[in-house]
Amino acid sequence: MGNLFCCVQVDQSTIAIKEKFGKFEDILEPGCHCLPWFLGSQLAGHLSLRVQQLDVRCETKTKDNVFVNVVASIQYRALADKANDAFYKLSNTKSQIQAYVFDVIRASVPKLLLDDAFEQKNDIAKAVEDELEKAMSAYGYEIVQTLIVDIEPDERVKRAMNEINAAARMRLAATEKAEAEKILQIKRAEGEAESKYLSGLGIARQRQAIVDGLRDSVLGFSVNVPGTTAKDVMDMVLVTQYFDTMKEIGAASKSSAVFIPHGPGAVREVASQIRDGLLQASQH
Repeated sequence: MGNLFCCVQVDQSTIAIKEKFGKFEDILEPGCHCLPWFLGSQLAGHLSLRVQQLDVRCETKTKDNVFVNVVASIQYRALADKANDAFYKLSNTKSQIQAYVFDVIRASVPKLLLDDAFEQKNDIAKAVEDELEKAMSAYGYEIVQTLIVDIEPDERVKRAMNEINAAARMRLAATEKAEAEKILQIKRAEGEAESKYLSGLGIARQRQAIVDGLRDSVLGFSVNVPGTTAKDVMDMVLVTQYFDTMKEIGAASKSSAVFIPHGPGAVREVASQIRDGLLQASQH
């Protein structure tokens, strides 16, 4: 009906291309326009000014010969002031953009190692955007944003990378565990050394106390009982200690059998051994 009354409607965010006898004449903005078809005017088509998105999937290989699929997302739109170029110069805008994306990605990614490609996604996207901006501006299009949304290596490469990562983490865990065990062993050895040192110190002090007590006893007995020598008092003390020890061994309910020589001569020999041991301890 609009064509019958020479009226056409252009929607919002859209422009229309007006031709006269097959030649470009004007750009129609959104709204209602008179188009006298009987004077040779006609509507050639519409051009959207909205931002459009094109996802491009490109297969290439990295510097270390790993094949990857690079997925790029291109956001673009037609420029209203260059609508004539955008409508007439390109027959297939998406194919043209895709060709430039392929060219840039296949020139950039082969220069990078696989790990570097993941780290430098922004640099790759910037290179694609710069190339597209230079190329598409001549055709009346603006590149709004270029994103490298994914880099997908082969599934076997993914598994290998995961295994390398897992092995490195296990090696680190084993190192940390060994270091912890080393610290525990060192602390345990230090504790045992300190314990033995303190035990030896206690035994030395015990022997020194015994020697000091015996010395005081011998001196006191010699003063109070005239005519006795230190040797006599020492023998008597040692014999007393010997019989006290025998008494304690016999009184213990769960004592093991102990065989020791017994008799006057044996007592003298035991006393001599004890005396020699105490004298050696006192010298140390």
